[in-house]
Amino acid sequence: MPEPQQSSRALVTGAGSPGGIGFAAARRLAARGHHVMLVATTDRIHERASELVAAGGSAEGWVCDLRDADAVAELVAHASAAGRLDVVVNNAGMASQGAGTDEAALVESLSLSAWEDTLARNLTSTFLVCRAAVPVMRARGYGRIVNVASTTGAVSAFETAGAYAAAKAGMLGLTRTLALEVAGAGITVNAIAPGWIDTPSATDWERRAGEASPVGRSGTADEVAATIEFLASRDASYVTGSLLVVDGGNHVVEALADRP
Repeated sequence: MPEPQQSSRALVTGAGSPGGIGFAAARRLAARGHHVMLVATTDRIHERASELVAAGGSAEGWVCDLRDADAVAELVAHASAAGRLDVVVNNAGMASQGAGTDEAALVESLSLSAWEDTLARNLTSTFLVCRAAVPVMRARGYGRIVNVASTTGAVSAFETAGAYAAAKAGMLGLTRTLALEVAGAGITVNAIAPGWIDTPSATDWERRAGEASPVGRSGTADEVAATIEFLASRDASYVTGSLLVVDGGNHVVEALADRP
């Protein structure tokens, strides 16, 4: 069902991949009647925006380095040019196990540059977007912020993911603190923790890990986006400072099912 006011505006970062969580969330928000600004680091974001428009939605793409405070300020100013910004979805970031990165290392071997880069992409970017967006929302007395964290760091961990886990756990701390700071201004701030999700960037190892979850498969980008859609809606008006885990029950497993 569309939002009551068709001029409502949403900002979704990390929406460049056609099969990713960010674009799945943007698609759902556009279907609800939001004008959606999709953000990524490359020009492919304009293709995603065109797809939403072709499907009958209202959307535009914006290329931005979310580690740059000035660039983020310009982004949010444009996104709220109509005097409102109803929804912000902070999905930008990259997992530490991604191929070709040097951040997948034991803490004792992790370089300072890899540590700082991981935090900048996965935590500082969220901070900068939130800091720029909150004044716009506060002025209207309404807003929904959804931060896409991860089960890694927030509820669990695995070896060689120290920087990524720290960044995503930090996102949860930021979410809860900001939720308290803006609760009286009609703004909710929540986080979600996806587990093993079968997106185009998922590795074969990650897909096998998803098959070992209690549900027996990896999740889909749209299943995560459905959670985002709820938290971004007016129906979620009494939910703030929360973490919703979307991992097929993986975080509650205490032992293997075939234990002796």
